[in-house]
Amino acid sequence: MTLESSASPLIFGGAAQSPRAALPVLPPLALYIHIPWCVRKCPYCDFNSHTASPVLPEEEYVDALLADLDQDLHAVYGRELSSIFFGGGTPSLFSAGALGRLLKGVEQRIPFASDIEITLEANPGTFEQEKFVAYRKLGINRLSIGIQSFQEEKLKALGRIHNGDEAVRAAGMARQAGFDNFNLDLMHGLPDQSLDDALGDLRQAIALKPTHLSWYQLTLEPNTVFWNQPPTLPEDDTLWDIQEAGQALLAEHGYAQYEVSAYAQPGRAARHNLNYWSFGDFIGIGAGAHGKLSHPDGRIVRTWKTRLPKDYLNPAKSFQAGEKALTNDEMPFEFLMNALRLTAGVEARLYPERTGMPLESLAESRREAEQSGLLQVEPSRLAATERGQLFLNDLLQKFLT
Repeated sequence: MTLESSASPLIFGGAAQSPRAALPVLPPLALYIHIPWCVRKCPYCDFNSHTASPVLPEEEYVDALLADLDQDLHAVYGRELSSIFFGGGTPSLFSAGALGRLLKGVEQRIPFASDIEITLEANPGTFEQEKFVAYRKLGINRLSIGIQSFQEEKLKALGRIHNGDEAVRAAGMARQAGFDNFNLDLMHGLPDQSLDDALGDLRQAIALKPTHLSWYQLTLEPNTVFWNQPPTLPEDDTLWDIQEAGQALLAEHGYAQYEVSAYAQPGRAARHNLNYWSFGDFIGIGAGAHGKLSHPDGRIVRTWKTRLPKDYLNPAKSFQAGEKALTNDEMPFEFLMNALRLTAGVEARLYPERTGMPLESLAESRREAEQSGLLQVEPSRLAATERGQLFLNDLLQKFLT
């Protein structure tokens, strides 16, 4: 696809698009690094993850990640990184030595903000105390620990490799290693889960005093074992009771909900994810990683990388599998499907600043959404009502053209 300058009409799929305004200021820049290996693939997981061999190709993969990053540098020259997120898969399968070489290589290519947030996803049972201490010394300053549940029966149903005691110890290890900022990932709506079961998990998580909790409902996704062999999930009434009681419990203990499934202590919202949800920019490197980059002339381009690790590591194949420049018609939905996940929404001025499109272009859809009770009537903000948060897909449909 040829990307034209905004000095002339942009052509996408044979249709002329009116040029967007140049962006006055580029949004914050983040880096997502995908490490695609797990000890075992969970039956509910639809992420790009693959069962690890006994020996991981750490050195070769780090080399590939840095070469992949080199090919994206032309689009981010002169900018600095506000956050880095190691996702997977299970990034904590990689040694501190490999991650240290990677971080050093990244910093040599793109300067780090003085207060950069660097998050590593980790699973109980894939690390030990020494590894956590080594990660902290590298400058990794935030952990996201995949607990999902503390109950043996539920962990077994989810195909997790850790047990409840290991999950509890993981949080203690994180704090002892010097991590004063960490997230616990917890699911609800699990197979045969009762309200008491769900609240028991949540109380145990709160007792470990994480600064952040990701608490979300299990969903059955295509191309997973659970999709093809669905377990017995709680009835809708039970799911609603769990959601209401769980949110009340989290609020009682000082965890404010700032996104559909994210709760944080004051000042501890995930900066990397906030950047996603406010239509910030991010480079994506690694097998199957996605990126989104804005250009001063108004172009906004999404990219995705080669998915299979063996192909990503094959020097005869390209790292990048594809790219797509967003059209004017796509911009409202693309922006709002992220921004409206935030319970407080975003300032309305962010829309023209980060899309190059006038706020007035949303007027008709915005008015319809407000009249439907899905969008708050607040000129200076774009934010869903409580009803809009419950029916977010219905709300977003009003901005599809």
